[in-house]
Amino acid sequence: MLSRTKALNLLSETGCEPHVVEHCKAVSSFAVEVAKELKKTGKSVDMELVEIGGLLHDIGRSRTHGVKHIVEGAKIAKSLGLDPRIVRIIKTHIGAGLTPKEAENLGFPDDDYIPFTIEEKIIAHADNLVEGTKRRSLDEYISQMSDKNLDESVIERVKQLAYEIGVY
Repeated sequence: MLSRTKALNLLSETGCEPHVVEHCKAVSSFAVEVAKELKKTGKSVDMELVEIGGLLHDIGRSRTHGVKHIVEGAKIAKSLGLDPRIVRIIKTHIGAGLTPKEAENLGFPDDDYIPFTIEEKIIAHADNLVEGTKRRSLDEYISQMSDKNLDESVIERVKQLAYEIGVY
């Protein structure tokens, strides 16, 4: 696994802007807090994976700030030979993931974009609740999703993820 320093260097080396790096730090920090709480309840969580995955989740923003940053980020991570678990975190961190139909509608490669492991879910949800470097409530995030007229099934998936992780 990469060190924190190496992960931060990769963000800069790939061209992520300073505000993206700060966001990644904030998501990683929050994700580690969530992971610690889940561990207290007996869940098995790879803390190092959560920290480094949280730092690298937005590496694709070095190429685009649109939703396609998850595809670009996964490409970057693969090209750098990063742990496949990191690639999955990058690819699945949007909202509560994307269904095959949603991915197809966005023109994404045929792949699995739904977070499955606890680490993937923690980072996806931490990213939902961190805007820039500030934390927000689930209600604030849901309101933003509603304002964008996102499908109710997408909003429900995000709510389910929040309840599964236990952070609202």
